[in-house]
Amino acid sequence: MSEHFDLVVIGAGPAGEKGAAQAAYFGKKVCVVEKAPRPGGAAVNTGTIPSKTLRETALYFSGLRQKGLYGVDLKVKHNITIADFMYRERAVVEGAWRLIDENFKRHHVTVVQGTAKLVDPKTVEVTRYGQDAYTITGEAILIATGSHPQQPTGVAVDGTIIVDSDSLLTLQAIPRRMIVIGGGVIGCEYACIFAALGVNVTIINARSRLLAHLDAEVGDALRNMITARLDISVHLNVEVKEIKVEGDTASVSLSDDTTLHSDVVLFSAGRVGNTQGLGLEELGVKCNKRGYIEVDKTFRTAVPGIYAAGDVIGFPALASTAMEQARVAVCQAFDLKYKQQVSNVLPYGVWTTPEIATVGETEDALVQKEIPYEVGRSSYRINPRGQILGDTDGFVKLLFDPDDQRILGASIVGEGACELIHLVAAVMSFGGTLDYFIQSVFNYPALSDAYKYAAYDGLQALARRRAKSGGLQATGASGAVKA
Repeated sequence: MSEHFDLVVIGAGPAGEKGAAQAAYFGKKVCVVEKAPRPGGAAVNTGTIPSKTLRETALYFSGLRQKGLYGVDLKVKHNITIADFMYRERAVVEGAWRLIDENFKRHHVTVVQGTAKLVDPKTVEVTRYGQDAYTITGEAILIATGSHPQQPTGVAVDGTIIVDSDSLLTLQAIPRRMIVIGGGVIGCEYACIFAALGVNVTIINARSRLLAHLDAEVGDALRNMITARLDISVHLNVEVKEIKVEGDTASVSLSDDTTLHSDVVLFSAGRVGNTQGLGLEELGVKCNKRGYIEVDKTFRTAVPGIYAAGDVIGFPALASTAMEQARVAVCQAFDLKYKQQVSNVLPYGVWTTPEIATVGETEDALVQKEIPYEVGRSSYRINPRGQILGDTDGFVKLLFDPDDQRILGASIVGEGACELIHLVAAVMSFGGTLDYFIQSVFNYPALSDAYKYAAYDGLQALARRRAKSGGLQATGASGAVKA
């Protein structure tokens, strides 16, 4: 007979782990089915944790973090090997596996290794190589199977010359040249990592700027900085026409009739949901053309009792939001009066060199929505901590309502950005204004102090604009309506 659970979770990535632990915390009997030998999903095994660990390794070997300090040699340390490069990454990943296992054991979650398929809304068939299939049942099902890299057309990912973000980590040697196809988060992060190690990197992007979903000023700043600091070549507004592999070299033909050659091509042009083989279509669970499961605001699918969370439902596809989505889904599934919704203030971090972090609205979005706003900026150059760290190109940018000075959005570029962003996110979550930064006392010297000067700058810009317009609304240089 099938073993029965309150909740069956398919996938042991961030969403699966935290959803399972949430249900178990409230006394539910939980089973997690994971087809991979190890838990953690892409976040631990091929994505978030590995890429951020590799970034730290690259910064260590290159000395880029001390780029502005007198006498620091920015050349990559001699005789670096792929084993040197990957050692720390492997240690951190193994540590993450242990922590996930400990979390499951602490919450008495049953973990099953095998491939899952939904037979009906309450039954999951589990198949493991060399063993007979068996079924488990659950009052609720949470699908948290994640996503995988979209594959290129016309050429196969071979893991040696043509790679994606999964197979990149299996490279046996650091290449001399690398072409990155795609100017999104993953492409830009890996481009910076390998450029820091002395690799000749070229980014090819079909859009007009890097990180096109972020503030335009941020994308432009990143391009300028990585071009100057890391000598990365960036091609924008061009399509890839053809990729060919001849011997141990790849050639990439572009729509502007340019042909580039490289030792490795990283194809990083999006991801698709891991929904194949789950039996969703037969049950009536709806997916879009990219394989992402369609859910409502409580993460319910079209089939009662079946929920989905994490990368398998698409944007924003962040480990941080995946965890929260799963917790909300579980609370909804069992009517737990605990976590009813995911916060509407979502910090977004990009671990390029320099770091980038944003929260809330961008200028483009505010213009499109016809929402009046003003801007306050502060540079790391005038911040003593920025001078100490040698990061004088970084900046903090605040967008705020000109009437009540409520924070509408923020962008940070520079050292510590992915940590700093949480302060302004907290202020936004409480409906805070520029006055928080004006009135607060920040440690000296600290990068956080840049918020205060960005706030002062914003108030001065607002005063100048109102004085110039006599109190009437005027159109700013960006085309936005500003008070």
